[in-house]
Amino acid sequence: MKALVVYDSEYGNTQRIAKAIADAIGGGTRYLDVDDARHTNLEDLELLVVGSPTQGGRPTKAMQAFIKDMPRLEATQVAAFDTRFDYKTSGFFLRTLMGLIGYAAPRIDAALRGKGGITVARPAGFYVTGKEGPLEDSELWRAAAWSGLMVGDGEAVGA
Repeated sequence: MKALVVYDSEYGNTQRIAKAIADAIGGGTRYLDVDDARHTNLEDLELLVVGSPTQGGRPTKAMQAFIKDMPRLEATQVAAFDTRFDYKTSGFFLRTLMGLIGYAAPRIDAALRGKGGITVARPAGFYVTGKEGPLEDSELWRAAAWSGLMVGDGEAVGA
């Protein structure tokens, strides 16, 4: 399977998740920073996985621009992830705010579907312990496990 994981990362946490996903998919799957991915041919991919930190309920501006500028995916399998705070362990204000504005992964998924992609795994969020991280202990393992949903029996989900 020709697969690519594209990510944006400010403090390295989203990059670590992207690497765990690419390693779990295997088969020479590459993972590229969003700036490097701008110069990559996306048209012959079988699977495109895109991830970003959540900023104000959205992906980073660089990731938004990348998705906006990408060509139509014409039935490419896609999956989306983000890094985020665990609102369940946060104070009332942050829980309320995140309940209102949401997270980056569902927005990335919707944008990829809008480009013709077919969702093969539900959008996923991976937790950081603070603005700069680190990732919570089991998140790299969870990222690898989530990747297994993409290379299973090929059944598309929730599109």
